[in-house]
Amino acid sequence: MAKLIATSVVRGSQQGESHGGVYLIDLVGQEVRQVVDWNAMDIDWRGRGADRGLRGIAFHKETVFIAASDELFAYNPDFSLQGSWKNRYLKHCHEISVYQDQVFLTSTGFDSILAFDIGKQKFHWALYVEPREFRFLGRAFDPLSEDGPLMLNKMHVNSVVCSEHGMYIAGLRTGGMLHFNGKQVSMSAVLPTGSHNAQPFRGGVLFNDTEANAVRFASPEPGQDRAFRVPVFPAEKLTGTGRDTSDIARPSFGRGLCVVKDGLIAAGSSPSTVALHDLASGETALSVTLSTDVRNAIHGLEVWPYD
Repeated sequence: MAKLIATSVVRGSQQGESHGGVYLIDLVGQEVRQVVDWNAMDIDWRGRGADRGLRGIAFHKETVFIAASDELFAYNPDFSLQGSWKNRYLKHCHEISVYQDQVFLTSTGFDSILAFDIGKQKFHWALYVEPREFRFLGRAFDPLSEDGPLMLNKMHVNSVVCSEHGMYIAGLRTGGMLHFNGKQVSMSAVLPTGSHNAQPFRGGVLFNDTEANAVRFASPEPGQDRAFRVPVFPAEKLTGTGRDTSDIARPSFGRGLCVVKDGLIAAGSSPSTVALHDLASGETALSVTLSTDVRNAIHGLEVWPYD
């Protein structure tokens, strides 16, 4: 069975404390190894996750790309740092995706998707998505210019997936998974408010229904829909409950989602836990807990491709 890589955000942590990290998870041995401890001091500590922690994960050949709130990092598979890049329009990044030698990053603060050219090592294209009544407008802009959008965070864009079929975008307040075909943005599938990690799968949509504490597969085939409950911890087993000054950390917050192999999906939640769900049986096969601290939440989650 595959290994996974996960990032975490410690919501409500204080300056001087670790506020996230990167972990390799052996599902067979149920062993966890932390490979990066994120304790940068030069971040914005205000509200929700703010700039804390590490976010989306993507791979290109022998490079591991990991996003922080406003910076893209490149690591070797042994987690030696190879480089990092910032952009004025990258803020509160969540998920990222690699396609055709480019990294696509959600800029949640700017309701945008930024494209980073891996070969040229620079941001070169961006798409601003603006909600209108019953439709959406997509406007391309130059992320190196000063003519981009304002930081309004109208839709809280948090996921992007790119393929030969186009770009799929979703967020807490997009109303669903959006599709960009290179010319226009349209609604591809309706989703509940508060969703994370929406992605096309088997002709339907796989996503974290975060507000409902569930992971869901909405299938186009009758009788094939699936819903899995996010792991629940007894209150007496939770730690860190009195240390969240922002008062936003909560248990069973579902975020982080990947397909391990056809029929098996892995989903993250807080306190940092990864659960393996079987779509065929509708059962949760196993779960691995990284921390019992309620502030510590999984963010990015992918299959580790290098072992």
